[in-house]
Amino acid sequence: AAIMLFILIQFIFNMSYGYFMESTNKRYLTALFGQYVPIELVDEMSKNLGNDFSMDGESREMTVLFSDVRGFTNLSEGLDPRELSLLMNEYLTPMTHAIHDYRGTIDKYMGDAIMAFWGAPLNEPKHARCAVDAALQMLQRLQDLQVQFEAKGWPAIDIGIGLNTGMMSVGNMGSQFRVAYTVLGDAVNLGSRLEGLTKQYGVKLIVSETTYRAVPEYFYRELDKVRVKGKEQPVSIFEPIALLNQIDDSFAVEINYYKMALSYYRQQSWDIAIAFFTELSNKKPNCILYKVYLKRIEYFIQNPPEQDWDGVYNFVTK
Repeated sequence: AAIMLFILIQFIFNMSYGYFMESTNKRYLTALFGQYVPIELVDEMSKNLGNDFSMDGESREMTVLFSDVRGFTNLSEGLDPRELSLLMNEYLTPMTHAIHDYRGTIDKYMGDAIMAFWGAPLNEPKHARCAVDAALQMLQRLQDLQVQFEAKGWPAIDIGIGLNTGMMSVGNMGSQFRVAYTVLGDAVNLGSRLEGLTKQYGVKLIVSETTYRAVPEYFYRELDKVRVKGKEQPVSIFEPIALLNQIDDSFAVEINYYKMALSYYRQQSWDIAIAFFTELSNKKPNCILYKVYLKRIEYFIQNPPEQDWDGVYNFVTK
């Protein structure tokens, strides 16, 4: 009987200790990540501390997202401080929900900008797919917000989003005074640059070639081949449109016609490219992308590129 009592006490102790440690871990992780990751991820992290999840710095393949409100300075000048604060809260809340719905981690808010990533603190094999899904969900929720903003007399908000997939350093970084769980690296910087390019092409979302290749379930429009400021390596950039089974035939025809125009542009067949892009622009007069190429072709006719031109456009500003 004494042995059975000892075993029972030992069992109760082990169960209580395990529960205590899990609760302690969960409280610690909630305090650290509660505002940045969905609660279900905190639950998973508390059960995988030291296995799938570590606070130490490490290198992982991940996907990063940057978003920014366009014309924020002008927008903020038209509102008093209280209204501006209310507007930003009502904007950032559904954007954060969209990121959390697809297992993303909010890295930081920078005024009107959002930085988020997928693939840490917990490993997520489909981090690129989750990021693209979240970005498109953000744009959908923004459309829903516009109706509410109009009813309150607030200005409409337009945003740009950039996504990149690659190797990044992730972990606790900072000083002895303040530490943050964040990501660093060239792949992170490229994500930020791509967000900035959305204004140039008149689109709301740009992903890099690595993200494009990692998420073949979507239909994309190739936008360009570019060298962003501060980078030597060119990168192809794409606009995700929708899942492959959601594309209507008329848009698929337009994209195929656009691909032909892009091919003639890269072959420096300027006259044929102009004819194609002009027809596209006439059918879609609000599409900035087609106007960008028409303007660029006009420049190249007057200032021909070098003989070995590879079709890459160099951006000299951010």
